[in-house]
Amino acid sequence: MGPATLIIFLLGIANFAINRAVFDSGHPLFARLPASSQRIGRRAALGSEFAVLFFALLLSVRGWPGFAWAYVAYSVFNAGAAWLILSRRV
Repeated sequence: MGPATLIIFLLGIANFAINRAVFDSGHPLFARLPASSQRIGRRAALGSEFAVLFFALLLSVRGWPGFAWAYVAYSVFNAGAAWLILSRRV
């Protein structure tokens, strides 16, 4: 396991925590959705987050450490979007 894999893994943990914070924020955008849509949306978001993390880790372990930079960029955009939602700017 190289440093790129470790970076992706740690950022993956942070991205899951960011998703949890956004869904638990009680933002009015989520409050308008029916409970079934909230549940499906949460599962879809966590599923897609897992898929992105899984493939980034897989490619990193298989000798493509450049995907660490792509995952860093993805995490920065994810954190920026979460900041906009959590600070009620959106």
